[in-house]
Amino acid sequence: MLAEFLGTFVLLLLGAGAVAVAVVGLPGSGRQFVEFGPANWLIIAWGWGLAVVFGVYVAGGVSGAHINPAVTLAFAVRGSLPWRKVLPYWLAQVVGAFAAAALVYACYRWAIDAADAKAGIPRDESLATYSIFATFPAEYFGNSWWGPLLDQIVGTGILLLLICAVIDTRNTAPAANLHPFIIGLVVVVIGLTFGTNAGYAINPARDFGPRLFTFFAGWGDIALPGTFGWFSGYWWIPIVGPLIGGIVGVGVYDLLIKPVITARTRALEEQEKGPATEEP
Repeated sequence: MLAEFLGTFVLLLLGAGAVAVAVVGLPGSGRQFVEFGPANWLIIAWGWGLAVVFGVYVAGGVSGAHINPAVTLAFAVRGSLPWRKVLPYWLAQVVGAFAAAALVYACYRWAIDAADAKAGIPRDESLATYSIFATFPAEYFGNSWWGPLLDQIVGTGILLLLICAVIDTRNTAPAANLHPFIIGLVVVVIGLTFGTNAGYAINPARDFGPRLFTFFAGWGDIALPGTFGWFSGYWWIPIVGPLIGGIVGVGVYDLLIKPVITARTRALEEQEKGPATEEP
């Protein structure tokens, strides 16, 4: 639990810190509308990707560095993790994310206050500064919940499918201790391909922990229940979507790829043993 706490803490500290740089830290940032240019979005995508790399390095040798309740649930479903560990892992992950959000806020409070003051709006109406910590859907979805939910299912499904491929040593898995870097690149590419739909939470703890913090820190209904101009009650989608998507991702790998890899591995092992000889 301590490893999952600290790994998730590092993930959120660096990831949310990257978003803070893009939203309120750079010259000309702090606009009270969420419109990231290419450079800002690259900061966010690479910041989150590298955050995953170092979060996994912190916790990997102790807990496997799930640092994501969707990963924990998916591995339990496929039999790679005892079910008794699921709730303790989830608790540690959410608390780690909450604590990291609090520290990011402590470091960027002056920049956040300056951005809100410049816009002349109260904090509980500031979607831009809230976006440092947790996610929300793009305005083009309107009040439709299905589009953002599908986005989270697909994004997390991709994440777990590729994690399964990367850690399967019988497949073309990376050698040495490069798994964290490759998984970080998976998060980067998800951000670059699906990120703008709904902020690619793809991790219930990454979203809910900071969301809970921002509720207490003054963002109010924007955080919980997740109500703003074009959407009402968004908070549950970055929880339910990733949990479903994680199961789908491991299911696809285990159904389509794992049986072939297993059969080929068994055939190679039998071939190496050579033909059986009869005893005289």
